[in-house]
Amino acid sequence: MSLQHHPPSREDFSVLRVEHGRALREEHDAVVVEAPLEVRVGERSLLVTMRTPGRDADLVRGLLYTEALVEQPGDVTAVKHCRDVPDDARGHVVVVSLRQGVELDEEHTVRVGLVTSGCGVCGKATLEAVSATCSPVAPGPRVRASVLSALPDVLRAEQDLFARTGGLHAAGLFSANGKLLALAEDVGRHNAVDKVIGEAARFGRLPLSECLMLVSGRAGFEIVQKTRRAGIPILASVSAPSSLAVTLASDGGQTLVGFLRPGRFNVYCGAERLELDG
Repeated sequence: MSLQHHPPSREDFSVLRVEHGRALREEHDAVVVEAPLEVRVGERSLLVTMRTPGRDADLVRGLLYTEALVEQPGDVTAVKHCRDVPDDARGHVVVVSLRQGVELDEEHTVRVGLVTSGCGVCGKATLEAVSATCSPVAPGPRVRASVLSALPDVLRAEQDLFARTGGLHAAGLFSANGKLLALAEDVGRHNAVDKVIGEAARFGRLPLSECLMLVSGRAGFEIVQKTRRAGIPILASVSAPSSLAVTLASDGGQTLVGFLRPGRFNVYCGAERLELDG
């Protein structure tokens, strides 16, 4: 087995540049690729993890060791890409060879729920799996650009723990007029999103079809997946989205905004929900 195909690490998307409420222009933006990597041991599928293609063998060696699936770094003797896979999975499947006598410790893996072959090995399979459990979002509200631009300052002002530690992500749920409805902080950005959605579930408020969410970290595939599952029509991030995040948001009819700053942001899909000047 040898690497016959090198998946790209970046992908170009058409974005709408917005500054001070005015739609400036459409142009291309380079977005980091997020794609599934399936890890196999022999003929068995062990797990699927999301990553940016490149140095996959190092990623797998490190993941198996840091997650305590192998006891010693030298327990993994080789990591090679599979050639005998469908074209859309080429470069996204690797086979691990273990030192003789070594068995994976799946029972005591550090990260609960990591060991699963989940939703497939290619972007198409991943999107199909999400679509099976996540309906497209409702039309939802329209939001003024000025309201959207003000949200990062509102979120930061309410981050009490971040103000004391400087080491936390946050997720904020807002109304269409910019009122903060719920906020959660956590060292993991996914956890912060789960906390906000979990609170809404506890009070019977799902789906959140009239709300928008702002996250303090980048907008990756899992963030879009979680917000789509909760029915949130507008997702904004102060950082960049990934390629699979843009595709998944577009597929679900969501509005995805990145690089949100006071007075400016990029719209990757769903611009029809935003009230812009021109």
